[in-house]
Amino acid sequence: QVQLVESGGGLVQAGDSLRLSCAASGSTFSGLAMGWFRQAPGKERQFVAAISRSGGSTSYTNSVRGRFTISRDNAKNMVYLQMSSLKPEDTAVYYCAADRSFIRTNENYDYWGQGTQVTVSS
Repeated sequence: QVQLVESGGGLVQAGDSLRLSCAASGSTFSGLAMGWFRQAPGKERQFVAAISRSGGSTSYTNSVRGRFTISRDNAKNMVYLQMSSLKPEDTAVYYCAADRSFIRTNENYDYWGQGTQVTVSS
């Protein structure tokens, strides 16, 4: 079983930056592909970014490419989402997810965190 705990959310203004963190425990972190998803009010959860087990491969949804950066530190069992040039439409609950196989952009991850709220004011 893998436990994921997100942190770093908050209220920011448009154009600001924010870094989300996700701490993983309960398994060998380097054996997990990791992803970030988000769910805005009244909308379905959507893929944001993903990173392979080694960190050598990443994937982003088009709306955040160039503004968000996913990274991981396998020594610390952490994955991060650095968000820059934030927009009001980035407002959502952000979820960290882990998968025992390979990097993926769909929701078929094995484990999920509880989420952290990000609110971007205009």
